[in-house]
Amino acid sequence: MVRIKARIVIALGGNALGETLSEQMIELKITAKAIVDLVEAGNEVVVCHGNGPQVGMIDAAMNELSKVNNKYSKCPMSVCVAMSQGYIGYDLQNSIREELLNRNIKKSVSTIITQVEVNENDNAFRNPSKPIGRFMTKKEAISAIKKGENIIEDSGRGYRRVIASPSPIEIVEIDTIKALLEREEIVIACGGGGIPVVREGNHLRGVHAVIDKDLASCQLAKSIDADCLIILTTVEKVAINFQKENEKWLDEVSITEMKRYLDEGHFALGSMRPKVEAAIEFVSSRKGRRALITLLEKAKEGIEGKTGTRIVNYK
Repeated sequence: MVRIKARIVIALGGNALGETLSEQMIELKITAKAIVDLVEAGNEVVVCHGNGPQVGMIDAAMNELSKVNNKYSKCPMSVCVAMSQGYIGYDLQNSIREELLNRNIKKSVSTIITQVEVNENDNAFRNPSKPIGRFMTKKEAISAIKKGENIIEDSGRGYRRVIASPSPIEIVEIDTIKALLEREEIVIACGGGGIPVVREGNHLRGVHAVIDKDLASCQLAKSIDADCLIILTTVEKVAINFQKENEKWLDEVSITEMKRYLDEGHFALGSMRPKVEAAIEFVSSRKGRRALITLLEKAKEGIEGKTGTRIVNYK
């Protein structure tokens, strides 16, 4: 069980935010309640959110605009990520603030436009794998492939565009995040995995990529010396042999066990695999740390040891 007043990083999936602005407002009210439950229990909370559907829509919209009006140039993916951080952070921040006030909790919420350094020579740039944008039909996917786009089938749910997803190296605004935590604020950071940048002397240059938000959340959690990383997903627990006759749901699992399941290929690339990888990396980084993978509405029960898949390093 996580100690009282634990420092927690929550990784919230972009798919949980809905596909339209109106859907996002509805979903974030539910999200805010779950986050404030953890705050009300005495925990320090930092939130990192995904942006897979949203950044794809921003990219598509901006590029369509450039086609119909030559006054507008194509929008770099790094700028699309920054835009998604702004509008998702705006709605998420206000939803959390409102829920805090509803419970008479006086605590500030801040959204940080966050850049994350990556290696320009990362192999991910040669092997795009991160799904972005909406799900497409097979017909739409074939058409997109003919236009030169990279497309994959995403876990049996349809087809999506994929983009490079390099590993996070360093969070540029980490000192700002730490300063806000010292002031006991709730912080929203590394939205969409962070804006991917490479260092060129004193200059930070945006690159055409999207960083996995689970791996960015892991990097963030390690950087602020968090006690627990909560990775939220669409299932209450992680399963091995998923959707097979011998399917098994996992409760409390050691790092060694989880690594074995990973090596055996139980977790889908672009779906559960990066979540498990992030959990293992975080828990391996210091004794006493743990990770939880579960549903949003089960987060509080999960850190109390009542549900979810809990990855620990003392078994």
